[in-house]
Amino acid sequence: MTARQKDEKIRCDACPVMCYIAEGKSGACDRYANDDGKIVRLDPLTILDRRLAAGDQVKPFLGAGWDGGFDQSDQMFVTAVGAGTTYPDYKPAPFIISREIDGVDFVTVVTEAIFSYCGVKVKIDTDRHLGKEGGIVRCNGEAVGLMITSEYGSQMLSLGGVDHLTGGSKQEGRTTCDTLMRLCNREAVELAIDDGATITVQAGEAPIVNGVAEKRMRVGCGSATIGMFASQWKGLVDEVVVVDDHITGVVSEHQAGKVIDWPKTGIKIKGRRSTPGRYFQVAEPGLGWGGTDIQDPLTILGDWNAGKGAKPGLTLLMVSTTGEQFGYYILDDGLVPQPSRLPEALQATVDLITENCEPALCTVLFMGGAGGSLRAGATRNPVKLTRSVQKKHTAVSCGGVPAYVWPGGGITIMVDVLNLPENAFGYVPTPALVAPLEFTVRREDYHGLGGHDAAIRTIGDAITDGSEYGADARILGPGARTVLTPDDKEV
Repeated sequence: MTARQKDEKIRCDACPVMCYIAEGKSGACDRYANDDGKIVRLDPLTILDRRLAAGDQVKPFLGAGWDGGFDQSDQMFVTAVGAGTTYPDYKPAPFIISREIDGVDFVTVVTEAIFSYCGVKVKIDTDRHLGKEGGIVRCNGEAVGLMITSEYGSQMLSLGGVDHLTGGSKQEGRTTCDTLMRLCNREAVELAIDDGATITVQAGEAPIVNGVAEKRMRVGCGSATIGMFASQWKGLVDEVVVVDDHITGVVSEHQAGKVIDWPKTGIKIKGRRSTPGRYFQVAEPGLGWGGTDIQDPLTILGDWNAGKGAKPGLTLLMVSTTGEQFGYYILDDGLVPQPSRLPEALQATVDLITENCEPALCTVLFMGGAGGSLRAGATRNPVKLTRSVQKKHTAVSCGGVPAYVWPGGGITIMVDVLNLPENAFGYVPTPALVAPLEFTVRREDYHGLGGHDAAIRTIGDAITDGSEYGADARILGPGARTVLTPDDKEV
């Protein structure tokens, strides 16, 4: 009996891993496969057609049914999703596309970029306390980032970065890379913050904090809420306290109350007084009222002062910054607040706070520094591309979405992942994230950058010939998710 012959493997050079891939199998990144002895990209090249926004139908551009022409080609944009990479650095980008827009010849350099220097910034709309600034964020027990500064009505996470991807253990790098890719591809990821909450984050969805889905983003801090609604409480209640972890507001002391001649009530707030009617540190941060750790709002009150306006029968509304928690109280003969039923007129003001809150959402922004093979794939003199981007002569997009380019040196970009086509991000097990990237510049300027002029093709040529990694393509527009293959089969 002869020994079974091993399947012949071929080497993939699309990334630094340099996998040997057997026939019919994919590489370690699951992005490239061996198809009959040829390395092919598993996800097709993505073409955005802005005409679809007007209700036009998807057209199969590949195969015998295509006549070789385009109508309104300025509406076509070849993205880097599924394009392949420029690795190793000396290679021109997989697609360098020429097209005319309003009589001007433009070139778009299209490549999937391998990012070791990258991460995500996550904005979580919630008043709940998630963790202390600087607290370590973990996924499956591995450190993947940290809490950063709170913003107005939101808490921020910074995840990823080269130190987590390559500076720690192998498992930390792998977990970080997987976390970033899933978040960028709009998947739900559970994160745990040291000495803080466990949260489920998904781009465009409400955060889930310790198993409870958030509903609302606060209308403002306690002071701002007083400022917005003081006039609507006048005449309906004697005192209003808006409980907030950051700035708790008291209407009788607040400038908004003073302007409308709100009487003194003799109320006493436990906390650090900032300015009239504004208090810091009324309680510890937590998951209770207004992002504090309290469940009973009366615990932030001291003794009422009869000499400054307190009297039996005085009414008090206490409410959180989202209107989700509220209580109505009446002072008894001992000047102790007693719970009472909220009058219907006051219920309308609480509802107004809630109405002015926005839905609680998670926002995921991909952020990466483009260097190395990215620039070399566009030009033989990479610094010229950097300077052109900085001067805004070259536009940068990510999956067809205009990217924010940070000022200063290098090409540091940021983009909202919700705006990209689905599953636009991948990885290589170095580990690093793979993201689509496009540079668009006037053709004459591209030549001046030292661009790869010989590699320039039309959109038609790019679609029919593909790249070294295959010729499959898909066209996307609002409401359309169609993959088209050379034999005109929809997948």
